[in-house]
Amino acid sequence: MLPFLQFLIVLALIISAAKLGGLISVRLGQPAVAGEVLAGLLLGPTALDMLHWGIFTDIHLIEETITFLAELGVLMLMFIAGLELHISDLAQSGRASVIAGVMGFLAPLGMGYFVADWLGFAPAEALFIGLLLAPTSVSISAQTLMELRVLRSRAGVSLLGAAVIDDILVVLGVSVFLTVLGGSGADQLAAGGVFLIVLRMVLYLAGAMLIGYFIIPRVINWVERMPVSQNVVAFTFVTMIVYAWSAEYLGSMATIIGAFLAGLFFGRTELKGQIEQGFSSIAYGVFVPVFFVSVGLEANFRELDASSLPLLVALLLTAILSKIIGSGLGGLLARFPLRESLQLGFSMVPRGEVVLIVATVGITEGFITQTELSIAVIMVVLTTLLTPPILRLLFPKPPLPGEPQVLQAQEIN
Repeated sequence: MLPFLQFLIVLALIISAAKLGGLISVRLGQPAVAGEVLAGLLLGPTALDMLHWGIFTDIHLIEETITFLAELGVLMLMFIAGLELHISDLAQSGRASVIAGVMGFLAPLGMGYFVADWLGFAPAEALFIGLLLAPTSVSISAQTLMELRVLRSRAGVSLLGAAVIDDILVVLGVSVFLTVLGGSGADQLAAGGVFLIVLRMVLYLAGAMLIGYFIIPRVINWVERMPVSQNVVAFTFVTMIVYAWSAEYLGSMATIIGAFLAGLFFGRTELKGQIEQGFSSIAYGVFVPVFFVSVGLEANFRELDASSLPLLVALLLTAILSKIIGSGLGGLLARFPLRESLQLGFSMVPRGEVVLIVATVGITEGFITQTELSIAVIMVVLTTLLTPPILRLLFPKPPLPGEPQVLQAQEIN
């Protein structure tokens, strides 16, 4: 069968399974994202191993095509999350975001190190495992909070700001680690030293803000008057891609940060409604389901044996508790009540693509083994599955369609 025909079948299966899983999850009173990830787990090597069926012979289908579609999905998801927010909300949560982001980085780093050291890892390996537990996948929680219509709550806004801080600290942490302990083949993160990386981050953020504030609103009004079909959506999509690309290539940050910033700035324009309508259809119809299913496709529970279970349980518990303790304590220090602090802490629990990037660096540099890499993938899946049901319990029942969304972003500076 031709590779393109194989791709069509895989895409049809993934989207259908995602929507069916989401429907079942919603019927059971849970966010759709949980069912979509479980659908990926069912289709993946843990159960059906769909991508290794005899009819699928194209290796690029497994290694590249689905991965690229999924990465586009997470970019669009983060763009929509940025579109949903007001910059004033994010600025208002500044103090809480910084404290929760810093604490949400330090707690997993420290607790991960001590747990790995207790399990017998060498100091350098234990420190790297701490770094492996530090990233947060904000996309999972953001999608759940959007489903619950509480993304603009105080905890939701603080989550997005804290995730940016957390991402910056993880990149710097891995950079320092590789600079001090990495071998001759150290990743690009270590090239040029930590100062250069910080400078690139600062310059990227400054440039992104200047373009977002002064250029995007003017250009999109000009584009909107052009006699071209779907010109606004096309321009917005291209701008999101450029922001995402430049975030990683120029700013040494994750691509999702660039996509989120692009959404934040387009949300200030008069065409926000038109953009949101156009993006939501293609994102939630195609790309976002592929992303959530791909999380499950990556995991293979069959690789685990009795000897690796203690390490999995220890790291999973550490990953969950460290974020709840770290970011939750950050919320308390920012004078959030206990319930909102728990909302913030649990929202930071999911792990995602940044963990896999850090794990790949660890494999390359010899700080972790293939077993730890498999455990990292499974940790991503389990934290993704655990978080949405817990957030549904912690947040109030969402308003019915047409009712005003509850806004809790009070003065917290």
